[in-house]
Amino acid sequence: MTSASALRCFHIVVWVVATGIVGGENGKRRGLHAQKVRLFLTMTHPQVRSSVWKDLDRLLRGEATTITALTRGDIEIESARLPPLLIGLGAFYGICMGCFALTNKDFSIAICQTLSSMGKVPILFFATLVVSFPSLYVFNALVGSRLTLASLWRLLVSSLAVMMTVLASLGPVVAFFSLSSDNYPFILLLNVAVFGLSGFLGLKFLVGTLHRLTSVLYEREATFTAVQGAIESANTTRDIGPLDRIAHPTSRSVKQVFGIWVVAFALVGMQMSWVLRPFVSAPDKPFMLLAPRESNFYAAVFHQIWHVLGG
Repeated sequence: MTSASALRCFHIVVWVVATGIVGGENGKRRGLHAQKVRLFLTMTHPQVRSSVWKDLDRLLRGEATTITALTRGDIEIESARLPPLLIGLGAFYGICMGCFALTNKDFSIAICQTLSSMGKVPILFFATLVVSFPSLYVFNALVGSRLTLASLWRLLVSSLAVMMTVLASLGPVVAFFSLSSDNYPFILLLNVAVFGLSGFLGLKFLVGTLHRLTSVLYEREATFTAVQGAIESANTTRDIGPLDRIAHPTSRSVKQVFGIWVVAFALVGMQMSWVLRPFVSAPDKPFMLLAPRESNFYAAVFHQIWHVLGG
């Protein structure tokens, strides 16, 4: 029997048990149990896993955010299927961060620190997303953007996917330096730089896609007269080429307002990382799940930079 046949048989057996053909529970509990198993089978089915990786690949290659792909005014990805994958990517980077503890702490303490980092990295990104999402929706409404709540949520999940993928791709680099260096301030700043780079690329993706979505929705609803007026107001005598973009009246305000939100998102993310610290345990300190509240992220980073430079 091939592996594919065995997997198919396993799905059939579990499905039979879940739907109540085998078992003696009452109808309500049996139905609830069946729903849970169906969800498990759906999320673990090879076609679903393949679809999730395909969505992620389309996001990274830009195929899901081209003007043609956004003509319906939304990002066509399954946002409900991405979070488990993103949690896995964050946990992988947490393992790479935990490698530093393997070189300067007992194995049991190093394992505790690694498990802590595995949980904290996904929490950091998703908590920042939850805290920042309401303000994004309000800003979206204030500037007159036509994006719906569901569209904004998919956009944020997509940008989070870009951040987590970049972060996980740099995990082996962090693991290499963590295992080959005992300089704690350097390792700390290396992780800050990696988080900063992943956040920058993710937010750049968000702002670019947000502008495309807003433009597509505006142009789809604009009348021919309004577009013709915009062309004439440009005071141009040459033909409009296929690569020329006609800016609509709200494009500048949209960029400015969402630029402010991007700054707020970055500030929340940095302070959230300070609240959840330590991600990398100092060699001379015992393991702790959360450090006591003191100072702030920016003062701590400045102190570490000063220490690395020999100050």
